[in-house]
Amino acid sequence: MQTDAPVVWLLTDTKPGHRNQLKGIGNRLRVRAGAALHWVDAGEHRVSLWHALLGIAPASMPSLPSPTLIIAAGTSTHRLLLALRRTARAKTVVLMKPAFPMKWADAVILPEHDGVNPDKRILTTQGVLNSITPLARITEKPEALVLIGGPSPHFEWDDDAVFDQISQLIADYPSWRWTISSSRRTPKALAERLEELDSIRVSVVDPKRTHEDWLAHQLSASGAAWVTPDSMSMVCEAATSGVPTGLIQLPPKAGSRVARGIELLEERGQVARWSDHANVMDRSPGERPRLWEADRAAQWLIHLFLSRGSR
Repeated sequence: MQTDAPVVWLLTDTKPGHRNQLKGIGNRLRVRAGAALHWVDAGEHRVSLWHALLGIAPASMPSLPSPTLIIAAGTSTHRLLLALRRTARAKTVVLMKPAFPMKWADAVILPEHDGVNPDKRILTTQGVLNSITPLARITEKPEALVLIGGPSPHFEWDDDAVFDQISQLIADYPSWRWTISSSRRTPKALAERLEELDSIRVSVVDPKRTHEDWLAHQLSASGAAWVTPDSMSMVCEAATSGVPTGLIQLPPKAGSRVARGIELLEERGQVARWSDHANVMDRSPGERPRLWEADRAAQWLIHLFLSRGSR
């Protein structure tokens, strides 16, 4: 490994999902390579298309240590990434399929459901990156977590179907305690119905009252998780934790790449279908396929750019 600790700039559009991906890979680069992380809000630096095409860095950039890697997530960060690509020593990395030609970045990390073939400079991931760390041990306490999303372009949303499946889980497993969390996308009518389930063994959480690390803490206290499939991020976070994870059943929309990505996770046994309750709730023995793509992506970047002989 190189003697100097690498400096990594993380270009963010501040959207929670994109920030979560950057946080996940950044944390693993810090652990594995001793990287110093610096967050840069792309919204604070206006870049013209002309400057992006020519690779001219904006004068507004803060005084930061010279970067080894510049990693961006979110379309609104792309102009800044391109403008910084001529920065001395820096290698540029874009997460998810970019709006510009992929050869303009030094490396691209994107989910397999985007249908891009991997090569020396392209890594395809199972699902999307996130900041969850796999648990060393899953609790034996009968505590279950339910994560509810909302209407999306990828699945046919149905309030009644979601509510009925959650109610069935609670009824079928009376010895378990349940924590149910909706999200910003959950329809108001469904959120109100979920609140009616609140009882001695069912806690309904208002997502506005949760903190940044709430999900990680909640997963660490859970022996099972159920997630609606509309959010690839939520599904991957639960699966990455190692907690047995099942999916609330919703019909996929035709041609959805995200729905296909969810299907691939099911086929590999990383998450369970609604019909397969035993794999999630009955603590069936057997190893589940490991999912920790932020760590794998960090190792790939280290091998590509930070190890001896990579330059």
